[in-house]
Amino acid sequence: MPTVESEIIIERPVAEVYALAQDIERFPEFMADVQSVEILEDDPPRRVSRWTGVIKEFNRTIEWTEEDYWDDAAHLCTFTQLEGDFSEYSGRWEFGEVPAGTRMRLEVNYEYNVPLIGALIKNLLRKKMQQNIDAMLAALKEEAESAAQE
Repeated sequence: MPTVESEIIIERPVAEVYALAQDIERFPEFMADVQSVEILEDDPPRRVSRWTGVIKEFNRTIEWTEEDYWDDAAHLCTFTQLEGDFSEYSGRWEFGEVPAGTRMRLEVNYEYNVPLIGALIKNLLRKKMQQNIDAMLAALKEEAESAAQE
């Protein structure tokens, strides 16, 4: 199963960044590739949510329902798709304290099976997945750091 990873330093305390990352229903406000997020169940530490993402290059949306487990003590979230357009989708968010603020790391494991999909399309999808997680982290950084300026 392909895996993509990204990491970023956010110049804000871990508690603030972690809280912002948990506020997933706000993601469409500042993430261009996220059309909507709806929380279906919220029973901490478990949360179930429905996501709609936008793939502009393919002029389509992608939908899935995922189950998240938020570990407040470790500042960690693991997630797994329950149903949706991916054949498999899972990963983890990690938040760690560093001198400059917070090191945020995102790892996504995915499989998107389409009949007769070739190596070229699989490579394009991998590139798009990498761009997407890089953009998610950049958007969270922008939102966290700009909120601190207000």
